[in-house]
Amino acid sequence: MSLFNKIFGSKHVPITSNSEFWTWFRQNEKTFFNVLNNKKADVETDFFNRISPRLNELKEGYYFLAGMFDEQTAELIITADGDIPNIVFVEELIASAPKMEGWKFTALKQPNNDDKFVITMDKCEFNHQNIHFCVNQLEDYPDEIDISIIYDGLTDLNAGTVRNGVYIFLDNYLGELDSLMNIDNLSVISRREADTEIIPVTKLKSYLLWRQKEFIEKYEGFRHDTENDLYSTFEATLENGNPLIAIMNTTLLDWDAKASHPWIVIFRTKFEGTKDSGLPNNEDYELMNQIEDEIMEQLKDHDGYLNLGRQTADGEREIFFACREFRLPSKVLYSIRQKYSEHFETSYEIYKDKYWKWFDRFNQG
Repeated sequence: MSLFNKIFGSKHVPITSNSEFWTWFRQNEKTFFNVLNNKKADVETDFFNRISPRLNELKEGYYFLAGMFDEQTAELIITADGDIPNIVFVEELIASAPKMEGWKFTALKQPNNDDKFVITMDKCEFNHQNIHFCVNQLEDYPDEIDISIIYDGLTDLNAGTVRNGVYIFLDNYLGELDSLMNIDNLSVISRREADTEIIPVTKLKSYLLWRQKEFIEKYEGFRHDTENDLYSTFEATLENGNPLIAIMNTTLLDWDAKASHPWIVIFRTKFEGTKDSGLPNNEDYELMNQIEDEIMEQLKDHDGYLNLGRQTADGEREIFFACREFRLPSKVLYSIRQKYSEHFETSYEIYKDKYWKWFDRFNQG
C-alpha cells in the first residue's frame, strides 16, 4: 500500500456491474471460503456484513444464503426472497459468475429432495409428516391452482408462526421459483377445516407438475395482435372531487384467453398534478407519453406483452400490461425507472393473475 493510501485510506469504488461484483468476490474468495469452512468463525461479521453492502451497491433486493455444500465446496445462494421482479436479476448475476475452485454459485433456493428435512420455528416443527394439502376447485376460475396447506398443529395462538413456517417449508420443498410459478392461491388451514380430499405433501410436486403441463398444453401459442382492437375511455370522480380518466383496450378485456398472459404488470408514475385537479400539465403529459411509447417499443404484443391501457388520477399515472412471462418486463421497467429518475418518482409491480381480476371494474357488460 502506498504512503498516500496509508495516510488517507484507499478510495472505495462502488460496484456497478455483475462483472465488477465477481472481480471483487474473486479477490476475497479464499478468505470467504475459510470463514464458511471454520465452525468457530464469525460468519456474520466476516462474510455476511462484507458481501451485503456490495450486493446492495449493485442492486437492491438481493438476499443470500451461504454455507458448506460439502467438505471441499462452499456454496453461495443468491435469492430474490419471493420478489418476482428481482428474479431475472438474480439469475443473470449467477449466470455471469466465473468458475472458482471450491465454490458453487446458485440462483434462487432450489428444491429439497430430502424427505427427512425439517424446518423449526418458535417450537413448531414442519416436516413431511405433519403437513398435507387439499385442492380447492374454483368453478369461475378453472385454470387457477388454489391450494390449502393443512398443518396438524395449527391453533389460534400459533397461527402467525405456522403460516411463516409453511411458506418457508414450501420454498425449500418446491424451490423458490416453482413455489411462485405454480401456485396461484395459498391458504393455511387446520385439518378440521378441510372439506376436500386430504393429500400428503409428498404428492404436491407431482400434482403441480401435472397442472402446469396441462396449462401449457392448453394455452401454448396463444398470441394477440392489438392493431385493430377497440379502446374505451372511462371517467369517474374520486371522493376528493378529482377526476379519474382511464383508456382501456376493451377488446382485450373481453378476451376469452386471458390466462395465456397471466402476469400483470403495473408501472406507476407520480407527478405534480395541476392545481385542484390531479391531472398532469402539458410537459409532464408529453414526457409520460414518451415513457409509455418506450415501454411499448420493447414489450410488443406479438411477443406476448399486451398493453391493456392506462389510468390517470390524483397525481399518478398507471400503465397496465398482461404478459406471458415476467423476466423481460422486469428488466425493461427497471431500466425505464433509472432513465427517468430525475424527472419522476416511479415504481412497478408484477404479479400473477390468470383472470385479470383487477380489471373487472372496466367490464362494460
